[in-house]
Parts: sequence; C-alpha cells; structure tokens
Amino acid sequence: MEPERRKNKRRKFTYYMRVVDANTFQFIGYLTEISAVGIQVDSEKPLPLNVNYKLRLDLTADIANKTYMVFNGRTKWCQPDRFEPNSHNIGFEVTLLSYDDTEIFKRMIEKYASDSGW
Repeated sequence: MEPERRKNKRRKFTYYMRVVDANTFQFIGYLTEISAVGIQVDSEKPLPLNVNYKLRLDLTADIANKTYMVFNGRTKWCQPDRFEPNSHNIGFEVTLLSYDDTEIFKRMIEKYASDSGW
C-alpha cells in the first residue's frame, strides 16, 4: 500500500451534495470527502486524470446566501470503489475559489464534515 502523501486532513462529508459539470450540467457524482484543498466525489463513471473542470455545487441556505457555487477542480486520481464495484472514487484538487466561495467552503467543512474514520 502506498504511503499517505496528503498534507491536509480529509474528512467524510455527511451530506450527499450533488456535483455537476457547470459547463454541460451533467451529473458527475456526490461529494463524499472534503479537505481544505480538495474533494472526493463518488461517481458511476471514471473520469480522466489531470483534466480541469468547472464544478457546480448546489448549496443549502444554512451555509450560503446563494443557491449554488461554481469553482475549478482538477482530477488528481480515480479508482474503483472498494465496496461498490460499479462506482468510482474521484479526487479533485480545488484549483481556484473566490474569497466568498472560500468562506462557503469553510462553512461546508464546519457544518457537514465529520472526523469519523480518521
């Protein structure tokens, strides 16, 4: 098993927030883990590595005063899910967030992320 190289602690995301390609509005998957610099998405299909996406998350009123946010993400890894053979886990590096969206991202971590499992 490869040693852990992450510098930022990942946390399980307890609210299944939909992740959509903001350019095509195609459903990518559900946000399942989050860190200060990236997200993990569970998807029915794999995505190619090192590709930039404009990602859209629909937001809840308790974390933002807008209904969605769009940000840039780059696929860093993709692998079959250990427990669900028809599902893939995809790691996105969050490459660009505005100041306001950074604050929303922090509130998402505070409100919906859990330390369980680490």
